[in-house]
Amino acid sequence: MEEANKILARVRQDYPKLRFVVGKKFAFRSPRTIFVVDPDGSETWGLELLHELGHARLEHRNYQTDVERLKMEREAWEEARGLADEYGVCYNEEFVEAELDSYREWLHQRSKCKQCGLTRYQTVDGEYHCPQCEIGVGRFGI
Repeated sequence: MEEANKILARVRQDYPKLRFVVGKKFAFRSPRTIFVVDPDGSETWGLELLHELGHARLEHRNYQTDVERLKMEREAWEEARGLADEYGVCYNEEFVEAELDSYREWLHQRSKCKQCGLTRYQTVDGEYHCPQCEIGVGRFGI
């Protein structure tokens, strides 16, 4: 816990324009607020903080599609990788991949058509479309 407080103090010093607020989970809210959980002795606490800092440094704002969100998550983890040595935080590849897997699974579930189970595609407006259900079976003589 003491180590986590040192990391947070240093990040606060290095990024005085960012606001750090205790919350229920780690999160970045654009343009400058990072929610952090109380240090609990978790070995991934510092890495999760650096991930949210990564979002802030990359100026992540909004995303239109779920694939864009996944891309932003990957970028923030890569940013955290670059910051890990600087802040003396262990970069845990397995943890990061598990976190990214949760987004991949979320994306997979959202893209699945609730009617027929086929994978839908998402347009730039964020809407999902099912090629099976929207075209209709037999419409083109298929």
